[in-house]
Amino acid sequence: MVKPAMKAKISEADLQHSVIDYAKLRGWMVCHYRPAKTAKGWRTPLEGDAGCPDLILARGGVVLLAELKSETGTFRPGQREWLEAAGEHGRLWRPRDWKDIEETLF
Repeated sequence: MVKPAMKAKISEADLQHSVIDYAKLRGWMVCHYRPAKTAKGWRTPLEGDAGCPDLILARGGVVLLAELKSETGTFRPGQREWLEAAGEHGRLWRPRDWKDIEETLF
């Protein structure tokens, strides 16, 4: 696993892989809904409110909803609202937050 903070520029996808790997290493259950390419473009089938965070992490009675962004990534519709609704259980993580990610998931 390459620590994102060690790379000059890291994509959201690379950050996601690193967070998933580290979370699994620390014993967290992880869920990520992957989009699929259709004739109408990329789609992630779901029922309910759009903007659900990238990762759902659970361990020992704690559930976190983590939205991952590159250093310059911006919110899509509904993402900010999900994090606000999650309150203390919501996280917005960027590559520069790797130390916080490690501390949170330790």
